[in-house]
Amino acid sequence: MSDCFPRTTDTPNQSPLYWVSHKDRYLRQLLIKDIEEVTKRNLVVYFTDCDRTVAQIEQSDDVAFYELLNKIEGKAIDLLLETNGGLTDATEKICGLLRQATDDLRVIVPRRAKSNGTVIALCGSSILMGFQSELGPIDPSIGGVPAEFVINAPPGSFSPLDLQYADAARKQTRKLASTLLSTGMMKEYSIEVVEDTVTKLATKDHYHSHGSSIDADEATRLKLKVEKLPPEDELWKKIWLLRTMYQYDCGIYGYAKLFEGNYVSSAVASANDPK
Repeated sequence: MSDCFPRTTDTPNQSPLYWVSHKDRYLRQLLIKDIEEVTKRNLVVYFTDCDRTVAQIEQSDDVAFYELLNKIEGKAIDLLLETNGGLTDATEKICGLLRQATDDLRVIVPRRAKSNGTVIALCGSSILMGFQSELGPIDPSIGGVPAEFVINAPPGSFSPLDLQYADAARKQTRKLASTLLSTGMMKEYSIEVVEDTVTKLATKDHYHSHGSSIDADEATRLKLKVEKLPPEDELWKKIWLLRTMYQYDCGIYGYAKLFEGNYVSSAVASANDPK
């Protein structure tokens, strides 16, 4: 076994100056191809720098997702996902794009897919997780206040419009999650079982904090279809290395997000980055 990555003595096809200026992307894409060789599936990545930025799932993400997916429609797809969540409307659009692109989607969560990131994970036929991985509750918030708190607050605490908006947001999230699960990884279950899972994810009755951590074992208890890989698994080692490369490169280059596959790459600069 070679003791370094990548493993070749060939010089790049690109000119030296061009290759050097893009070398980190090329190295990530080489590792994507290595992972695809193992899984026999197409791998695409949606990585958000969760620790250094406030970047979230937003309406403009659909353009980058289209670029990732438009050449691999109809094939088995793995989506490596890291995000703290974001807008439900944008999440719904992304789930629609993924479902149109393939009927064999697996979502890989190396570290974190929280809030509406969890909703995207529910879009898949299964979720691949490790010991470090976490999902989270999907209850929506209005201006930082949980919609459920707005609805159940003492009379007069919020305006009638706030109450209607909170109720609509809660219904939208529940409907999206129920539809994804009943037509995807939980399609073998009755609607009552699906709704029980959605209720646990989307209300404060089961998980009292929006930041609650749902690991692979807990996700399995929720009847989600989860494959848990140990740290020593060779595929997981490659996945974790790729995820670490994204975290490091986002910090070095000031990226808030990266959308990437073996042939396409789009970066979104952090709002705090001067470039």
